[in-house]
Amino acid sequence: MPDRLGDRVWPYDSASRRRARSLWRVATAAARSRSMEPMILPAYWWNGHPNFGDALTPWILARYGVVAVHTPPDRARASGVGSIVEQLQSDFSGTIWGSGLLHGDPLELPQARVLAVRGPLTKAALGIEEDVALGDPGLLVGRWASRGRARWRIGIVPHGVHREDPSLQDLVARRVRGATVVDVRRGPGAVIRHISHCSAVLTTSLHGLVVADALGIPAAWTQRHPPLWGGDFKFRDYEAVVTPGRSREIRTDGVLSSTDLLAAMALPDTEAREESIARVEETIRDLPVSRESVWRVQAMRRGHR
Repeated sequence: MPDRLGDRVWPYDSASRRRARSLWRVATAAARSRSMEPMILPAYWWNGHPNFGDALTPWILARYGVVAVHTPPDRARASGVGSIVEQLQSDFSGTIWGSGLLHGDPLELPQARVLAVRGPLTKAALGIEEDVALGDPGLLVGRWASRGRARWRIGIVPHGVHREDPSLQDLVARRVRGATVVDVRRGPGAVIRHISHCSAVLTTSLHGLVVADALGIPAAWTQRHPPLWGGDFKFRDYEAVVTPGRSREIRTDGVLSSTDLLAAMALPDTEAREESIARVEETIRDLPVSRESVWRVQAMRRGHR
């Protein structure tokens, strides 16, 4: 968290903090594979500030024995979780794995190999005609974590830009009994555990919704000020996969009790969710991984060749 001493001395995006995170990922995946030559994937995901959703790529892949090494998009072999497709160059020849567009404007990446995209809206905007897996890889959280004992009636998961939103603060302080605020600046493991102990979830963060769906927790999403970059595109793209034909968006600017909010929460379609999970998970075996020593991984991380 930003108020920790470490964040004042070594900012989140500093070289020291980046190296420490990379070393931890390598050690974790190497331990899982019981090998000092784990499967390596130079991948791109947004890594500019603390946000658990952006960090889901390495968290998930480590559980399949793959070390995702954060790599600039012009050198990455794959793009991972997040609304990052617009950040790829037009000559990107790597693999797109579950990524999505931010705005939804048409975009051509003719050399890219597409295994999965977040949803059908991204697929259409990219002009993809072949059958590819649809869904956010964050749904794979449900393969490695489960719903815990309920400690809170509602978990409120504000996007980073909405952390100080007065209406959300009011929901927690006065209008909703048994509410807790989930801090998305924490790591994936901590956020997933926090969400797992909520009976329902209200979120302005897409991955708050995705993780709730992965764990089988009823959820809804809402929009607050300032609006997110890209508006509601990423929510519509994702929900077109897991709740086709219906949206779980709700308005929270009126007077809502906890009973009202709980009544508005909903689960994704079971069959649609399970199909998405199975198809996205199946694509992991086709990721462009290679066997490398731990030391080689660190050289790659520093940009040496």
